[in-house]
Formats: sequence, C-alpha cells, structure tokens
Amino acid sequence: MDESDLRDLHAFAAVARHRNFRRAALEQRISVSSLSQRLRDLEERLGLRLLNRTTRSVAATEAGENLLRRIGPALTEIADAVTEARGRQGRPTGRLRINAPAPAAQLVLAPMVAPFLKRHPGIDLEIVTDTALIDIVAEGFDAGVRFEENLALDMVAVSLGPPQRYAVVAAPDLIAAHGVPEKPEDLLGAPAISTRFPSGMMLPWEFEKDGRAVRIAPDCRFTSSHVGTQLRATLDGLGFMLTFEGYVEEAVKQGRLVRVLDDWCPDFPGPFLYYPSRRRPPAALEAFLAFVREWRRPGMDPN
Repeated sequence: MDESDLRDLHAFAAVARHRNFRRAALEQRISVSSLSQRLRDLEERLGLRLLNRTTRSVAATEAGENLLRRIGPALTEIADAVTEARGRQGRPTGRLRINAPAPAAQLVLAPMVAPFLKRHPGIDLEIVTDTALIDIVAEGFDAGVRFEENLALDMVAVSLGPPQRYAVVAAPDLIAAHGVPEKPEDLLGAPAISTRFPSGMMLPWEFEKDGRAVRIAPDCRFTSSHVGTQLRATLDGLGFMLTFEGYVEEAVKQGRLVRVLDDWCPDFPGPFLYYPSRRRPPAALEAFLAFVREWRRPGMDPN
C-alpha cells in the first residue's frame, strides 16, 4: 500500500462515517471536490462502488460497509500511533474529537476549551453535541461525555466536575398567577415547558425527597429541543421549566426567574468523560485527561 492508498482510505472512512461530503472534507481538511476525486480514484483502483451518492445523501454500499468494518480499527490504530509518536517529540499534537450532550458541552466543557487550547497550541479540539447514545469508536470520536446512568461497562470513565442539580423555575408573573408549588404534583395542570428529543420522546419530570421518588408528566404548553428557546419562553411567562441549574442561575439572581421545589431537586453526579479501555489513549486525549485532573483540583488555575 502506498501513501495515496492510505490517504484515500482515510477519505472514504470519513465520508462513510459522516454520510456527508462537506463534514468529511472539514475533518480531512481538504476541499469537497478534492475529497470526491479521492473517492473516485479509490473506487476505480478497487473496481468497486463504495458509496451511493444522490444530490441529498450519501451512504456506503454493501461493499463499502464491509470495507469500513475491516479498515476502521486499523485506521484508528495508525492515527493513534502517529499522534503518540508526535507527542513523544515534545508537545502533544493532533485532533481531539469529543461527543457530548448539550448540557455537558455548554455548562462543563465550554469553560475548559480556551485554557486547554492555550496550553496545547498543537491540538485541534472538536466538540460535537448529540443527544443520541452513539458508538463513539464507530463514529470516529476519541472520547464521549455521558452521565453515569448511560456509561458503557467497557469504557474508562473520568469525572469532569462536581455534582449537579436540576432547577424548576418560572417567571414571577406566572408564580403570582398559579401560586408556589409545594410538591411536584402541584405542577399538574399548570403550564409547563419541556424538551422533545429528536426521537419524539419526552421524558417525565423526576423528583426525590426523603427517599420518596415522584415522576410526573406536566401539561407541556410549549416543547422544544433547544434550551435557549425554552429559556426565552420561560422568561416570557409561558410556563414552568425543569432544567440544569447552570442554565438559569443568572436569571434567578437577577429576579427574572423564581426557583421552586428546591427541596425536591437533590444533587446528582456530574458528567463523565469516557473512552475505550482496550487501547492507550492518543496523545491529545492524554493531554486533555491530565488537564481535567488539574482543572478539578480545588484552588487550581489551569490557565
């Protein structure tokens, strides 16, 4: 195998993973036209059609899926070996791709980004927000972020931060109209704002106090998958909202929102960074793990 073969296989794997030429081209740092040419060259050399292309979509053929399944782990090992070799020459370099749910990305990872990249100028960091529980290895990520209940058993998990809490909030005018709920059941019949996931699922609101757990399905007057849109609707007085307290703490301090049912919202473990246990992390991920350990030390400034 010569250099062009390996380059084109990397290009094919990127397109097959993303099912999108533009996103794959960004990952490979080449133009879409160059990427498309590499795929045509590879298919011509192999005498196989690897991708089915339309004006709206791209997907691997059966032959392409078989090829990706065989070469995917090998390409990952090659990339890891190159990154590790570069890291041993001095500062770690390479790309670090992390998949995370939006709350973890926005509230926990986002404050780390600038200090981490300033410390490691040779690393390119990509954080992709996703609500789905994906296979991070198959999708080409170095690590993922999940909360404890969704962690796979064969992964190494590292805590990213302290415990977190949910908060139930509403605008003062709405509180004046509906009263202050004293228990979760008091929210039944009151207008609510909630999350509808891309799958169409809406999760019940869960509460706990003195060992008693309560799950309710409030009357959702407005639903959205975007927390910023939900927050604006809450500030406008459309309903009660259950969300991570980090999203609403400033509005509560300013008196624009009122917290209720605090004694029914206990702490829960913060998110965890996880990665495969079957191989040594690449140098960029090792650098991020070391950064996280320092970030979590009380009184430490990792800048």
